[in-house]
Amino acid sequence: MTLTTIIAYCGALFIAAAIPGPGMTAIVARALGSGFRPTFFMGLGLILGDLVYLTAVILGLSVLAKTFVTPFLILKFLGAAYLVYVAWKLWTAGLLPQDIKAERAMRPSMSFLSGLLVTLGNPKTMLFYVALVPTLIPLEAIGLADYILLGGLTFVVLMAVLLPYILLAAQARGLLKRPEALKVLNRSAAGILAGTAAYIAARAA
Repeated sequence: MTLTTIIAYCGALFIAAAIPGPGMTAIVARALGSGFRPTFFMGLGLILGDLVYLTAVILGLSVLAKTFVTPFLILKFLGAAYLVYVAWKLWTAGLLPQDIKAERAMRPSMSFLSGLLVTLGNPKTMLFYVALVPTLIPLEAIGLADYILLGGLTFVVLMAVLLPYILLAAQARGLLKRPEALKVLNRSAAGILAGTAAYIAARAA
């Protein structure tokens, strides 16, 4: 791949990732509700979902995605259901310091899985790669080295977009120490996550 191709790919990906969507909304809401650590792992899950779709496009599996509609519908509803679960946990979260600490100690694997399901449940992610990658690089010309480079670039660009959102939202949560403020914040974050879940489910229906 040429330097021009790399710049074009990274620029388009950065702009697309920065536009608010279900993934970004879920990230901000989760950071407001749970702090930095769980949300960072959720971000890693989101990025893995992008890499899965990138790989699928390179391997020519986008045709299969159109053929096997049901598995993709199941993924969408799983992602929506998990967001509803997280929203419920935030809505009913305890407000004592030890309860808040326990909420933040949520298993990284579950946060990671929630991010992965959100991305896999968003078909627009695959459509982005279907539209972008073939216009920049002939799919038949992509070798292992090109794939590794594309994967690395995708990870770096997406992390560069997500990390500031996570840090800012987590910092905003840290400034609110009073139980009353945390209750409002938790329930606001829960409402945003529930709304995101409803959006994903409605798009799947």
